[in-house]
Amino acid sequence: MIIRGIETSCDETSIALLKVDGSDLHTLSLRTYSQADIHAVFGGVVPEVASRNHMQKIIPLYQQTIDEAGIVQSDIDIISVTNAPGLIGALFVGVAFAKGLGYALKKPVVPIHHLSGHILSGELDNPSLKPPYIAMVASGGHTHIYDVNNPLSFTLWGRTIDDAAGEAFDKVAKMIGGKYPGGPFIERLALEGNPLAIKFPIALRDTDNFCFSGLKTAVLTAVNKKEFSNADIAASFQHTVAVTLTNKLIRAAKTLNRDKIVLAGGVACNGYIRKYLSERALEEGITVHLPSIALCNDNALMIAYAAYRITQGQQLDKYSDLGFAAGDTRHNIDV
Repeated sequence: MIIRGIETSCDETSIALLKVDGSDLHTLSLRTYSQADIHAVFGGVVPEVASRNHMQKIIPLYQQTIDEAGIVQSDIDIISVTNAPGLIGALFVGVAFAKGLGYALKKPVVPIHHLSGHILSGELDNPSLKPPYIAMVASGGHTHIYDVNNPLSFTLWGRTIDDAAGEAFDKVAKMIGGKYPGGPFIERLALEGNPLAIKFPIALRDTDNFCFSGLKTAVLTAVNKKEFSNADIAASFQHTVAVTLTNKLIRAAKTLNRDKIVLAGGVACNGYIRKYLSERALEEGITVHLPSIALCNDNALMIAYAAYRITQGQQLDKYSDLGFAAGDTRHNIDV
């Protein structure tokens, strides 16, 4: 079985082909076009610009994956596409393309919740990873913790009540002279600073939820006082985020008696956070599964894999080639 994955929820246009041979998975092709440099000029993602670039790139990327995989279009068995959440115009490009492809090829089109893709991405690089486990999606738009009972049920455990961790990285980077996206800038600058130079506050310390607006305000105060270097500010901010995410993840794992943790999403690309979480979890006897960097960013391979996991054992004729099944409730995910 070959599954086509399509992801256009924000500013990455991504197309993938995943082959399922029994219990073996093979990535036939993954092509992702990032618009980060385009949106850096504006200091963030401009929805209309993102949509137009998706329209320009989706067909060439689609053809590249076909050529790279050495298949023909009719070899595709399932078409999966991100249908929520995301920028409405960007999502429309991917969904419209998937529906047109389904109609032309007479293949089922399976809608995938974007967070489902991120949550299950930990299994792609770790075949031994099976539910139950704790998963966190930390990105520019989300900082959510889920208890993953099975591929069809993700129970929300904790979430940000205001800003996402990735959004905080972007705003802090701007405060100290960086450009969008802020994550890579902060990580590079932090290498020159002392992570313990400034003791920034951790909000909602004894709860399961997150709050990053106060941290951003504290950083702005430090910037205005000019008592510390930008490198120390970056390093201390990054350390505070690492501590915050790690504490909440370990708290959830202990409360729910889980011995496995997954950290996914764009923020999971941060090397300092990956190292800090892994070391702390090891001390607590908890195994950490980290997707590869390519799978932490928005990508179509995780969408294809989510479709594989979610549709296992189901009748695919419920998904029409013209669109999605009416009243479809395959997976339960609260945001």
